[in-house]
Amino acid sequence: MLEKSHLLLIADAYKRATGLEDVTVSHRVFGDSKKLSALRGESDITVGRFNTAVAWFASNWPDGAAWPDDIQLSPQLFDALATTPPKTGAAA
Repeated sequence: MLEKSHLLLIADAYKRATGLEDVTVSHRVFGDSKKLSALRGESDITVGRFNTAVAWFASNWPDGAAWPDDIQLSPQLFDALATTPPKTGAAA
């Protein structure tokens, strides 16, 4: 089961792969430049918003970047997105 900490691991791997700052990634994913920062604190999000964020990362994952090994996504997510899963492997 994925948790908030997993979403933050995905966001951090995406940031490393793209060189983008937290506020930029947050705006792209949530339309809110402060949401990732809030999630790093005590803030929370709905399940729907969480799933939308994970789906955004999955469908916008940088070519050649490794998806974090310990974050497994269901094949149904990729079927719904009509996309292929990112490659797994330790994030750089």
